[in-house]
Amino acid sequence: MVIWRSLIASSLISLMIIGCSDPANYSSENAKKVVQESNVNQLITEVQDSQKAENLLIQANGLLDARRYQEALVFYNRVIAIKNDSAETWVNRGNALIALQQYPEAVESYDKAIAIRPNKDEAWYNRGNALTALQHYEEAVKSYDEAIAIDKNKHEAWTNRGIALTKLQRYKEALASYNQATTIRPNLHQVYYNKACNYALQNNLELTIENLKKAIELVPKKYQELAKNDRDFDKVRNEKRFQELLQ
Repeated sequence: MVIWRSLIASSLISLMIIGCSDPANYSSENAKKVVQESNVNQLITEVQDSQKAENLLIQANGLLDARRYQEALVFYNRVIAIKNDSAETWVNRGNALIALQQYPEAVESYDKAIAIRPNKDEAWYNRGNALTALQHYEEAVKSYDEAIAIDKNKHEAWTNRGIALTKLQRYKEALASYNQATTIRPNLHQVYYNKACNYALQNNLELTIENLKKAIELVPKKYQELAKNDRDFDKVRNEKRFQELLQ
């Protein structure tokens, strides 16, 4: 999770003290003083607002970590009302919205982050996740591509890109994406399970068994239970070897 931290610069601000001066210059000097005081007051207000936003953000992130998503969202909105130019705040707000299954709003939040910082890979990646949840798979792939263009070693983006491509029945591209994920980080049990799903959808029993077996070896029981009801395996479900693997 990205935590936005603002750096508040503090400085000593000295005001010009007007003493005896030429009466003809007094009006001009007084005007300068008024402008200076106004600038100082504005600077103080900005510093106070920035500190308030920082404190609210810390609370929002704590609530997000505690899975109190609705409360976190309220605090992120309060931060944005004060300071709306932080990409990190918009990303974390989007994460809270995804947890609340408010996917269109999450996409909008990630779009705000991207508008502020186009090279924010977390924004593109999570935008892809929200679009996948909305079954907008073509758009999701494009978002994952953007995340990968920024960070080619983001194995999560390669994995979820594979899921979106599988949903689009672009099986070979999906497998290439999964393979890239395991090249970056071997033993990703999720990837082996997803590859098994991919091969099952293609009715390839041999490679379904091979990859599902790897997933089960890495995380026993979990994937046996998942595979029992996962419709991706319907084409191979009645095969004896598949049934034996789930025992």
